[in-house]
Amino acid sequence: MIFLKDNILIENDLKLEDVKPRLLGHWGTCPGLILVWSHLNLFIRKHDLDVMFVIGPGHGAPAALAALWLEGSLEKFFPDKYPTDKGGLNNLITKFSTPGGFPSHINSETPGAIHEGGELGYALAVSFGAVMDNPDLIVTCVIGDGEAETGPTAAAWHLTKYLDPAESGAVIPILHVNGFKISERTIFGCMDDKELVCLFTGYGYQVFIAENLDRIDIELASALDWALQEIKKIQKAAREGRPIVKPRWPMIILRTPKGWTGPKKVDGEFIEGSFHSHQIPVPNANKDEEHLKILQSWLQSYDPGRLLADGKPPKSVLDIIPEKSSRRLGQLQQTYDSYQPLKMPDWKSFAVESSQTVSCMQDTGTFLNAISCENPKSFRVFSPDELESNKLSSLFQNTGRNFQWDEYSRASGGRVIEILSEHCCQALLQGYTLTGRTGLFPSYESFLGIIHTMMVQYSKFNKIARDIEWRGDLSSINYIETSTWARQEHNGFSHQNPSFIGAVLNLKPDAARVYLPPDANCFLSTVDHCLKSKNYVNLMIGSKQPTMVYLSPDDAAEHCKKGASIWKFASNDDGKDPDVVLVGIGVEVTFEVVKAAELLRTVMPDLRVRVVNVTDLMVLVNESCHPHSLNHSDFHNLLTDNRPVCFNYHGYAAELQGLLFGRPHLDRISVNGYNEEGSTTTPFDMMLRNSVSRFDVAIRALTGAAKHNEKVKERLDEGLSEIDKRVQELEQFISTHGKDPDDLYDSPKF
Repeated sequence: MIFLKDNILIENDLKLEDVKPRLLGHWGTCPGLILVWSHLNLFIRKHDLDVMFVIGPGHGAPAALAALWLEGSLEKFFPDKYPTDKGGLNNLITKFSTPGGFPSHINSETPGAIHEGGELGYALAVSFGAVMDNPDLIVTCVIGDGEAETGPTAAAWHLTKYLDPAESGAVIPILHVNGFKISERTIFGCMDDKELVCLFTGYGYQVFIAENLDRIDIELASALDWALQEIKKIQKAAREGRPIVKPRWPMIILRTPKGWTGPKKVDGEFIEGSFHSHQIPVPNANKDEEHLKILQSWLQSYDPGRLLADGKPPKSVLDIIPEKSSRRLGQLQQTYDSYQPLKMPDWKSFAVESSQTVSCMQDTGTFLNAISCENPKSFRVFSPDELESNKLSSLFQNTGRNFQWDEYSRASGGRVIEILSEHCCQALLQGYTLTGRTGLFPSYESFLGIIHTMMVQYSKFNKIARDIEWRGDLSSINYIETSTWARQEHNGFSHQNPSFIGAVLNLKPDAARVYLPPDANCFLSTVDHCLKSKNYVNLMIGSKQPTMVYLSPDDAAEHCKKGASIWKFASNDDGKDPDVVLVGIGVEVTFEVVKAAELLRTVMPDLRVRVVNVTDLMVLVNESCHPHSLNHSDFHNLLTDNRPVCFNYHGYAAELQGLLFGRPHLDRISVNGYNEEGSTTTPFDMMLRNSVSRFDVAIRALTGAAKHNEKVKERLDEGLSEIDKRVQELEQFISTHGKDPDDLYDSPKF
């Protein structure tokens, strides 16, 4: 598959022109993967099981694709392109890693796949997410010994401790120790059997090592049968109400040489059993006759003409494939079409009246509790150790933390998984979502960036999946970002980082959704919308501290539906042309905008101010560049087409400037946002340091309006002096008392 573009069964001596001009792919991991795949087929057929195969070494796509063709799964999903005959085999081999064919890594085009085979580290945790609330499912996960060196995998070994066998399925981890990474030995490859057994016994596993190459089929088959019996024993006890305390789940360590059965040597270098087999073991087979002879000798050693007579799988292969097509590894419905919509309670019953001061997160926690009660087997929350800190603890009214090694919570189920590994939370969320359920990942704002590239990898998988007709819809992947920089003054600079917004904005427009609801009611409406949505990456940003509620439930619903609107209660332009438009995007900075409007009525009564709030960031994107974009007419009706506009933005200013690019008359628009100024200080000092305080907004408003309002221009210096005086008094108070004035967060009065 890596090499040939013709003469695929080597019916004649190979010629240089039979070999692809570009040799792309990875051979070294493939022998181990095809060995496991073959045994899983026999395992499924023997025990009539639902089994999913998650492949950590996703660069071993040739092994997966070959097995999928043999079992008929490629024919099921691509009947015209990859039928189980010589024509389909020819297409598979000659088109691999070429335009129009399968790529070199496993992706969502690969039947049975729920894991993007690019960035390493996440396969094991994705597997655990897939089996949660799937009591009859077994996921066999191969982890390469290179991937096993990653931090996310190191944490994921502990996820058995979060798996309740009464309600969930099981994972059989197979650590594939072939000894080498791209160009160096692996840590696990340099450990002997005793060291490996000691390590994984300490993690809580029972270990079976399959390593005798002369008996590898017997050992691996025995290992899988043993693992199943151990799983059944653990599950039976839990499901009969007598759970085993700290059960020791089975795992398999498979030792085979890297590039097993490949060329022994090429150009004097050892290939089989060395890192040289990682990618292309015969690198010049398309231009060197000696390499071509090595390639032919190697490929003929498998006797393809006999094994694939007439280009069809032999009886010896067909006899181990599960008879029920739905049981085959490439055709398990849970891997491609298993979406279960949530039963959602009415969010308005959890809303509050306007003018109150309420924590978005406390209110949302109560709503999430109701959702978990309505969906006891299809909704979970995956979070670092932060739910209490993030004021979402109302979620625990009717559920708990699912932590099986804690004597106070074991065997009690629980919709919440709290593990202090953002990587594990993200991977669990992915596995849970990709098998049809809905999850939520709440986090401190500053630490969501840890899983930036994981989120991107997931989005790549989902982007391709959306163009594949046989893949069904998925619940959106949902993040709540709170404990924001604006109220992390007590933790300091390290906890002040809104950069995850930019990570989501860089996704394709049909996937990216970023919401900054201004109050508790709007946040409830947004959570309701996001948990009902499909196929998006939803980022919701809100404050855990009590903040003003501006809008009634009905007004909040309408505001969120529009994505942005004029707040007439804070404006004094009477719906006519204002002198300046103040725009808040984000909870704390919106409060500062509203307070700036209040301040300006005192400092400059003749100034006509329009206050706008944006809750859906994507409405600002240039017309036709995002599904939520406002058309130019609505954009101008909201922000005018000729008046200064002062954006007060929660994130980095450059992000918003990029979104606005392409809108007309940008010279009148200014954007202030978080600008990397922070410390352990007071909340309002954080506003001042980052130039997003009410005073900064008022100064920008006066300066902009003075360009076309003569009355403002005449009194500009006076107004600026008054504001500067107030800032100095406030800074002196903070310096003297070490806190903000008590009346600083009083509700504005208009």
